[in-house]
Amino acid sequence: MDFPAGTINPATRHDAALRFLATRRSRPPKMLGAPAPDRTALLEMLTIAARVPDHGKLTPWRFVVLEKPALERLADAAAVFAATHGMEDEAAAKGIGQFAQSPLCVALIAAPIPENKVPEIEQTLSTGAAGMQLLNAALAAGWGASWLTGWVAHDRRFAAPAYGLGEHEWVAGLIHIGTEAKAPPERPRPDLNTIVTWVEA
Repeated sequence: MDFPAGTINPATRHDAALRFLATRRSRPPKMLGAPAPDRTALLEMLTIAARVPDHGKLTPWRFVVLEKPALERLADAAAVFAATHGMEDEAAAKGIGQFAQSPLCVALIAAPIPENKVPEIEQTLSTGAAGMQLLNAALAAGWGASWLTGWVAHDRRFAAPAYGLGEHEWVAGLIHIGTEAKAPPERPRPDLNTIVTWVEA
């Protein structure tokens, strides 16, 4: 059957997926608890996360799965790092809390291929797509999840040994996944009238 221009074949439309995307909401780590997904469940999400646009098939990203014992170790390491570097209490607590409160965390590592014909910005965008795909896969599977950064991601003095970063690698995000304790309230969303431009000719 032919469909007029501008219409969708109803056989290919995924209303449930559209409803999910229209209402998805991240869950902060403080709202997450045990149990966390097991390795089988997480591998399903990571498989989905790896299915993203990737110019040149470079796979310019990788995942480091931090299970609870690793998170407890990193919470202790973050506390030592914060004290050693004279960090303010509030900033220190935020970094330590990411590990101490989280039941499971996936560190999304940007692993760009330098001097490749594919511009590094495109590799970075692919990395971001992998993070968003993992976040949505976790939420769609019924888990609570959120994507955070902060100094435990961006301060290379801490991040390089914590996640085993290579010379050109950096942390794009820390994606926390667990069981939702309670649903957070909705937050304001962008006004499309301020961010959409229609070009008619």
